[in-house]
Amino acid sequence: MTTNKIIVEIRAGAGGDEASIFAGDLARMYQRYAAKRGWTFGVLDASENAQGYKSLVAEVRGEGCYEAFRHESGVHRVQRIPRTEKAGRVHTSTASVAVLPIVQAAEVNIAPNDLEVTFSRAGGPGGQNVNKVETAVRILHKPTGIVVASREERSQYANREKAMDVLRAKLYEIEQTKASGNIAESRREQIGSADRSEKIRTYNFPDDRITDHRIGKKWHNIEKIMEGEMDPIVKAFAEK
Repeated sequence: MTTNKIIVEIRAGAGGDEASIFAGDLARMYQRYAAKRGWTFGVLDASENAQGYKSLVAEVRGEGCYEAFRHESGVHRVQRIPRTEKAGRVHTSTASVAVLPIVQAAEVNIAPNDLEVTFSRAGGPGGQNVNKVETAVRILHKPTGIVVASREERSQYANREKAMDVLRAKLYEIEQTKASGNIAESRREQIGSADRSEKIRTYNFPDDRITDHRIGKKWHNIEKIMEGEMDPIVKAFAEK
């Protein structure tokens, strides 16, 4: 599939607070890489804590963004000494990433009666005006139990459209994997259990090394890559 609009979903996995920090690190890496490529990166919904993100859903728009990001889907593992670790021990934690193309409304049939839509005041950045009206939107798709939300935009209508984009992307993925008869395996590959043993890539800070376990490639200068310099990884997948 060729598309210039995608949903990126990041969830903290095993590892407690360090997993939330790592989820935030991945989000920042993707956001900075998107900026370098001239793409937009808009956070639609996020569950934050003092350390980072428990979950984050973002929309990325720009030419070539799906091809660049689609290999990010799966469980990412980090090995490093947390800032709060006084004994200097290396901890292992994980975060899962899913990258889904945004599809047109005509490609996914959603019955209005299957939706439960609720509104609330949008939190986070935006000033006092954002919080005076119920602009944030939460949509439950009753047949599947999928819940999506958006609070980025200033209008209720715009947030509903963004949330519907996320819902259509998730339902399209289900339809495609059902058609191939392999939905369980495909979903496992996309999200995994976020267990430490399931991984597509390991970020080893003590050894200054990133390893992608699917193609057997390794990269150094880990801090630079985490600051958004992802071209070596993207090019490696383009060339394989």
